[in-house]
Amino acid sequence: MTFTPHGKHLIAGDWVAGEATFASTPAHGPAHAFSLGTPDLVNRAAEAAEAAFWTYGSCPRAVRAAFLNAIADEIEARAGAITAIGTQESGLPEARLEGERGRTTGQLRLFAQLLEEGAYLDRRHDAALPERQPLPRPDLKMVQRPIGPVAVFGASNFPLAFSTAGGDTASALAAGCPVVVKGHPAHPGTTEIICEAIHAAMARTGVPAGTFSMVHDGGTAVGAALVQHPLIAAVGFTGSLRGGRALFDLCAQRPVPIPFFGELGSVNPVFLLPEAVRARGAAIGRGWAGSLTMGAGQFCTNPGIAVVMDGAEGDAFVAAATEALEQVPAQTMLTDGIASAFRAGRDRVAETAGVQAVLTTTCERRNATPCLFSTTGRDWLANAVLGHEVFGPMGLVVRVSDADEMLQIAQSLDGQLTCTLQMDDGDTVLAQRLMPVLERKAGRVLANGFPTGVEVATAMVHGGPYPASTNFGHTSVGTLAIRRFLRPVCYQNMPDALLPGDWG
Repeated sequence: MTFTPHGKHLIAGDWVAGEATFASTPAHGPAHAFSLGTPDLVNRAAEAAEAAFWTYGSCPRAVRAAFLNAIADEIEARAGAITAIGTQESGLPEARLEGERGRTTGQLRLFAQLLEEGAYLDRRHDAALPERQPLPRPDLKMVQRPIGPVAVFGASNFPLAFSTAGGDTASALAAGCPVVVKGHPAHPGTTEIICEAIHAAMARTGVPAGTFSMVHDGGTAVGAALVQHPLIAAVGFTGSLRGGRALFDLCAQRPVPIPFFGELGSVNPVFLLPEAVRARGAAIGRGWAGSLTMGAGQFCTNPGIAVVMDGAEGDAFVAAATEALEQVPAQTMLTDGIASAFRAGRDRVAETAGVQAVLTTTCERRNATPCLFSTTGRDWLANAVLGHEVFGPMGLVVRVSDADEMLQIAQSLDGQLTCTLQMDDGDTVLAQRLMPVLERKAGRVLANGFPTGVEVATAMVHGGPYPASTNFGHTSVGTLAIRRFLRPVCYQNMPDALLPGDWG
């Protein structure tokens, strides 16, 4: 299948063109023209989503499961064309896009299975006790119900798994919530072909036309219009701290505030405990370097900070990591803007007092090579800027004097998506001291691994305290993600004929 973008929005089942356009900026291959989004298009999409909700939100779970499976089928039917346009726009290698496509269809099918099982509804029943004294108890039934139309913002670094038909969209549609996607300008052609798959799935399964709409990027006005639209009930977002915080504030300032489920930033520290470093410091260094540079360091779980005791074993870890990083060739970053931000973040760290360059880098246009810096625990604690995310292939080694200073580093952290312990059995006592801090700081705590690679599973948590995400009680990956777009409703003494179908 060949694919040439037509550049239109998808609004309630119709492909809609606009007067103004923008040009894509692919890493390679031809640029294409796309219609600019507008607040009016956002309004049309939101109104269609609200109209669809009254049918889609109450339809049998089997219908929604069939819709999700049909989207997965239609994506697979376009596999080659998706890989072609995705690699052109993002610069990501074909193998990465093919793997991400599998993850995207896999999570759609996972949510379809969740619907079929029904346990996510958390149905509860307190039977009536009419004879209870001093007062009788009414019959109480509780079940989770969909909240209404959801806005989803496509992510730059995952053009498939976190974008148009990604985890936010899949979990919202599974919950019974129509979705309005704001396409990401970094990969508008990839967005369009995925929309074609969803459009075909809507036709196949007969769900209402307003169940899914997509408005291409149109600057901050479109994003603001989407999160402030009175018919939008919640927002899913993956992106920068600055952009996400601005949208989060708009959601809170609405006459009726709505939840903003934003994943914003994380440095994902790795704590290297002494016995592990003594036994296999060089191997850990090589593994850290590989994780640090995977996808040009453009993962939200990129382990940007390594905390290690000062001394000969720490030197061996740094030497091995440096040698491995030196072998990594230049990689294409996702956008010119991301490359520019990486250069600025790298320079900010390099200019911070107490930081030494271990391996310098180049970043010309969208091509970047790794860089590595080192600092002391004391200088880390004195410079909060070192704890800010730099999105790209950059690592910072923090050399601490003892276990107490390592604990201080952990306590100084902002909220994180992940924290990792590299440990052996002899490190258990120190790990036990760190664990109460790390589990308070992060949504996922790992032992003897690296955080890049987020399994889509029932127990996964991809979120964490602010600024890792704006709502620490939820996850954007895994089946628990559906709970973001549901709310509990209690039915008291309700006749069976009036209970929602999900109760049965």
